[in-house]
Amino acid sequence: MASRKPCDLSRLAVNVGELLRRPAGTVSPVDAEWIVAHVLGLTRSELTSQRNAPATTEQVEHATALVARRAAGEPLQYVLGEWGFRRLTLTVDRRALIPRPETEIVVERCLALLAGYDSPRVLDVGTGSGAIALAIADEHPGARVTGTDASREALALARENAVRTGIELALEANDLFAGLPAGPWELVVSNPPYVDPAERESLAAEVRDWEPAAALFGREATEAVAQGAAEVLVDGGALVLEVGDGQAAGVSRLLAGLGYADVVVTPDLAGRDRVVEGRR
Repeated sequence: MASRKPCDLSRLAVNVGELLRRPAGTVSPVDAEWIVAHVLGLTRSELTSQRNAPATTEQVEHATALVARRAAGEPLQYVLGEWGFRRLTLTVDRRALIPRPETEIVVERCLALLAGYDSPRVLDVGTGSGAIALAIADEHPGARVTGTDASREALALARENAVRTGIELALEANDLFAGLPAGPWELVVSNPPYVDPAERESLAAEVRDWEPAAALFGREATEAVAQGAAEVLVDGGALVLEVGDGQAAGVSRLLAGLGYADVVVTPDLAGRDRVVEGRR
């Protein structure tokens, strides 16, 4: 039987903090709080208010192991194995990119464009963890959403998240360079690989060394999605793309050149032009 003994969580946090200075890296106090709260099944606010709650020896050992993984450079989200995205908590691991706050702006734009539809058909190209597709289906219950990805590992993760959230989502293997599923679709959305491979070394190590390269690096994926969407969108249907820093102007010209109208750029919460959209 597992031994249980009171453990002062304020001391546990201190002990976790003592593990921060390791040759492999540094864990911030905030990350340590996330880890301790996760292991104890608490929110961070609950951790603050319940610092003298009991913890098992196994929980202390588990927290110590997770801190060691974070100290070695593994992203916090992968260490925890889950992360929040809009109203959802999703399983996250190395099979797909970590859902980020800027991508929540992509979902906001999609929902705004779908506001006049009762049951729109939506295609999420490069669905990864399923974050965009599941958030749209969650917040527009009438939407019929399909996620595609070239990675079968990513599709398996998206499927797990569909089960976890109880949200209906169609998933298909698809190489975007071979064309997009015919649809037709009222909306096509994508967070395609858009980092220039030449910029690899400039990325933070926890991104460069841990997240899937196929989902990060690519020069032609955005153009392939835009061209493919032009062939499968209904008249008046919309394309929504996440883009990298400094890419919005070029992608806007690309859409205009492909015949998209009403091309709009939306900044993320940091003020960087992050989302480009247009209507077919």
